[in-house]
Amino acid sequence: MIDGRVVVDAHVHAPHLGTLRPAWLDWADTFSGDQPWRDVYAASGAPDPALLDALFEEQGVDHALLFSEYSPRATGIQPFDDLLPLVRHNPRRFHPVANLNPHLHFPLVDELERQLDLGAVALKLHPVHGCFDPGDKELFPVYARCVERDIPVIYHSGTSSFPGSQTRFGNPELYLDAIDYFPELDFVFAHGGRGWWYQTAAFLAQSKPNVWLELAGLPPKKLPEYYSGYKFERIAQKMIFGTDWPGVPGTRNNVRALAGLGLEDKTLDNILSGNLARVYPRVGL
Repeated sequence: MIDGRVVVDAHVHAPHLGTLRPAWLDWADTFSGDQPWRDVYAASGAPDPALLDALFEEQGVDHALLFSEYSPRATGIQPFDDLLPLVRHNPRRFHPVANLNPHLHFPLVDELERQLDLGAVALKLHPVHGCFDPGDKELFPVYARCVERDIPVIYHSGTSSFPGSQTRFGNPELYLDAIDYFPELDFVFAHGGRGWWYQTAAFLAQSKPNVWLELAGLPPKKLPEYYSGYKFERIAQKMIFGTDWPGVPGTRNNVRALAGLGLEDKTLDNILSGNLARVYPRVGL
């Protein structure tokens, strides 16, 4: 907890370092500030479960959603199975998130089921790094299975600086058909439409009950500026807290910066944990 509030970080990367492209390591070193994120890694390049758990405990993070990624062109392949030692160490704090890339996985639904059976609490799609259209009908059986298994779909929305990315696939409009065809499926826009699409993501979040904005990689003090076309207290009711760890100068710093924006207590509590409890039922808050 931080200042008496339950905190869930909905966007954490803790991959084996040997699976990463150099640009990822440069990104982490740059955006972590003076936070010694590498201290939780063993000499083998694997994250040390006890050290990572202690770091999140010290930072006040009650639950952390751990991401995998299958993006050989951009960041590399960080297999879902590499997350399992962290989850076994502390299943109350650590929750793995599934990842699919239609260029690598077939049948898609079979791989989704495999990762769900291993404990995944959500599905993350990264069209920008994976170089695919998230609105392609090939993915509709995946969305249907997510409805059946009661998990949300997280979507990288917005730009990416990594070489090999295809930014055009970060446009939230690409999800319009899926959002409408699957009204009972929650879609979480990671990075909140970062770059050119803040207003698009905000419009969808405000107008569609099943669309949410996730704040990873966004400096909290900038949020009113990014969503300046909307009443901030209102659009904040559709937000879910995440940091993009290790690319953040401290989770506690971000939470306190968010608390300094003058939001109502209920809205702040919902951003930090309440909205996630509704959208990610498998986390079990």
